[in-house]
Amino acid sequence: MGGRLVIGRVIETAEDLEEGMSHLGAQCPRLARAYTQTGRLPLRRRPDGFEQLLSAIVSQQVSVASASAIWGRMTTAGLTTRPQIVAASDDDLRAVGLSRQKIRYTRALCDAGINYAALRNAPNEEVIATLIQVPGIGTWTAEIYSMFSLGRADVFAPGDLALQEAVRILYDLPDRPNERALRQMAEQWNPWRSVAARLLWAYYRLTKDREGIR
Repeated sequence: MGGRLVIGRVIETAEDLEEGMSHLGAQCPRLARAYTQTGRLPLRRRPDGFEQLLSAIVSQQVSVASASAIWGRMTTAGLTTRPQIVAASDDDLRAVGLSRQKIRYTRALCDAGINYAALRNAPNEEVIATLIQVPGIGTWTAEIYSMFSLGRADVFAPGDLALQEAVRILYDLPDRPNERALRQMAEQWNPWRSVAARLLWAYYRLTKDREGIR
């Protein structure tokens, strides 16, 4: 119970999302309007651990479609767990579509020795600080992991281009807000910033007719 108090709310169910949206919708008419357009939000809860961080590394700086294709090849080849990666050669990893840089990041993740169980009860700031020590895991990846693998209700990813674009459209801004500006803007969505992010990704998909996140 003490850990839950330290880490804040955890999103486990669709009802948690509804509670968050009720709060956000009452606070901001534009978010409420977007929700009437998107409908119920996807839960997007994922397991935690090595495989999810590896998937996040694969998704970096490529389209959602490309990331899904690479991950599909890795799954088919049996290259998604730490023992499998350790046993694989660089040629094996290149064959499924990993770049030289992402191979280096994948090896670094294998060597990092992260205590995934301990992260479940660590404060958001500690989770992010721990993960970004690993080469190839930046703040965006750590925030996505906190949101979807740990279910944290009050994490945002202001560096995400799809979120920036969704905010630009929804709030009729002349330009996409940069990471710093969006981080400040997201403060108003506390303590449900992760729900706001889910809504904005859904809104991005609706307005752009393409996925903003895998």
